[in-house]
Amino acid sequence: MNKLNETSVQFVKGVGPVKKKLFSNLGIESVEDLLYYFPRHYQDRREIIPLAQVKIGEYQTITGLVLSCKSRRSYYTKKHVTEVVLDDKSGRIFLTWFNQPYLDHYFRKDVRVVCYGKVDMYKDRIQMVSPEYEVIEGDDDPLSLKCIVPIYPLTRGITQRYLRKTISQCIEKFRDDLVDELPINVRSKYKLSNINSSINNIHFPKDFNQQEEALRRISFEEFYFFQISIILRRLSIKFKKGISQKISDAEALEFINSFEFELTSAQRRAIADMRSDMEGNGPMHRLLQGDVGSGKTLVAIFGCFLSFKAGHQSCIMAPTEILARQHYENIESMVDSGTLKGMRVELLVSAMKKNEKEEVCRKISAGEVDLVLGTHALISEEVNFKDLGFVVIDEQHKFGVRQRALLTDKGGNPDVLIMTATPIPRTLCITLYGDLDISIIDEMPKSRGKVRTIHYNEDHLEEVYDIVRKKVSEGSQAYFVYPIIEESETLDLKAAEDMFKLFSKKVFKDFKVGLLHGQMNRNETQQIMTSFVNRDIDILVATTVLEVGVDVKTANVMVVEHADRFGLAQLHQLRGRVGRGKEDALCLLVCDPRTDEGKERIKAILSTSDGFKIAQHDLEIRGPGRFFGRHQHGLNELKVANPATQLDILEMARKEAVALTVADPKLEKDANIVIKKIIKRRYPTYLIDVKAG
Repeated sequence: MNKLNETSVQFVKGVGPVKKKLFSNLGIESVEDLLYYFPRHYQDRREIIPLAQVKIGEYQTITGLVLSCKSRRSYYTKKHVTEVVLDDKSGRIFLTWFNQPYLDHYFRKDVRVVCYGKVDMYKDRIQMVSPEYEVIEGDDDPLSLKCIVPIYPLTRGITQRYLRKTISQCIEKFRDDLVDELPINVRSKYKLSNINSSINNIHFPKDFNQQEEALRRISFEEFYFFQISIILRRLSIKFKKGISQKISDAEALEFINSFEFELTSAQRRAIADMRSDMEGNGPMHRLLQGDVGSGKTLVAIFGCFLSFKAGHQSCIMAPTEILARQHYENIESMVDSGTLKGMRVELLVSAMKKNEKEEVCRKISAGEVDLVLGTHALISEEVNFKDLGFVVIDEQHKFGVRQRALLTDKGGNPDVLIMTATPIPRTLCITLYGDLDISIIDEMPKSRGKVRTIHYNEDHLEEVYDIVRKKVSEGSQAYFVYPIIEESETLDLKAAEDMFKLFSKKVFKDFKVGLLHGQMNRNETQQIMTSFVNRDIDILVATTVLEVGVDVKTANVMVVEHADRFGLAQLHQLRGRVGRGKEDALCLLVCDPRTDEGKERIKAILSTSDGFKIAQHDLEIRGPGRFFGRHQHGLNELKVANPATQLDILEMARKEAVALTVADPKLEKDANIVIKKIIKRRYPTYLIDVKAG
């Protein structure tokens, strides 16, 4: 497939140098990229239902000619509204879009349009609100009508019709150059079709059986090579020489018993796992999973304590300065209390002055620091450890593989603990993180308050305000969170600022109200958070900057407005910001979800506080790429494979990958050298943070 990978997409008919730039916006540079740019879903246009026969409440595909197109401003919301009347001689339907004024240019009279959406009845007229649409030229486009039609993610300047035509021409010209990289014995064993027909059928299937078979074939291949890469990485870690770090049982108990509260049994198990790993001769590579507020940080600090007692340095890399400073302050108090007696701790973040940074870096390289808390600043070239023995990556999904590599490479194969508050179902976790040992904290500390989640419609806002007033009067603090809208971040920022002004002057004028958003500089952010922690602010109006790294034990009320615009994981993370102390807490979700996905998210967040169940729902709703961040796990190669919905295929592929690597761990046999090259090509960044063993 190298030939296709090396041939620029501009040599496909209809592309050329100008359109090539548009394709690069979709991540398509080569012919191979284009062939593997798969549909996100399909529309069945083999038999389109006449408008007179559409069914209310169902998602359907319709077509007709534009009878009229009008634009207006909504009387109540002042939103721009585009209304199109579609006619197919059997009947008419009204199509409505909001805040898309450019649509006026598409829907000219007598133009044929195909739409897909939910059919509703509104004021005695049949309508679709915000349907997917496509303008069709003529009645006999073989790729857009009377067939199963692929629908692709687009960028400005590329239409569905143009992309379908280009992919079809690409398949026609280059299909014979496709090389089947999946071994023939594996294809035969699982009755998998060849890559040539699979690529054609995943783009342009004649029926859905063909599409499903092609999906199964390509998914198997993606999972197969992905699993081989994970197993090879695991083996390379296993045979490396690490740092054996040991402490006595008495020292370990001294740490565990130094707290006013009792550690959960899950925390104790994780500490035992980590201690066993760190005492071994090979480097630890362990993933610590635990819900928000489950006590992961304490387990990580034990690792720092162990490394300190064994005479080595350690560091914790956090995704935000707020979180890094929070860790620093907590650890400093543990030094003062005697839990970490004698440990020399420093903070290293970008906001520090140049001379302050230089002094911290000098201390690190001279071995005058035992533990460094920091952000991305830790991976800069100026930071050189004298003897790095233990590394903690906090909130791993916020960092790319290359960033993690730059940090771990600053030591001689240090022990590594990767923490995540994004729980993943265990079977899936083993499969995706097969290169790591896994510890799970599945208990919450007994001293923690419980969080009750309640949904309110937008017309019940006054009731929500009354609840907040009462709670704050009783001594609690509160958050109000507003989303950042993708189309225009300034609009939502303005909403947060407007609500801050409204709360300060009217709604909560008897309380102290603060504002926090992502466009503030570091000093402003830190100042606001310090004021909130010190209780100089009663109510904090914020955007999703709160999602990671705020731990205020007296904040026990959170209101999330427009909650349906947040992702499920985001909502769960936000909810985890309250109930951090002993008192019970409230999370009030205010929204009127209009989409089915929005309704599913709200239903899921109300149904459980179990992070693993939330994660399963989120994985099913969003798919693996958006759930994990494809750059994190080599998942950029999983173009169609979905670990959440294709676990059976994944497990079959893993079984074959294990068999291959057991028989030939270094892939040295002639037949496997090709596979080794494929792995190196597909996973260059995924394997980068493992030095050759």
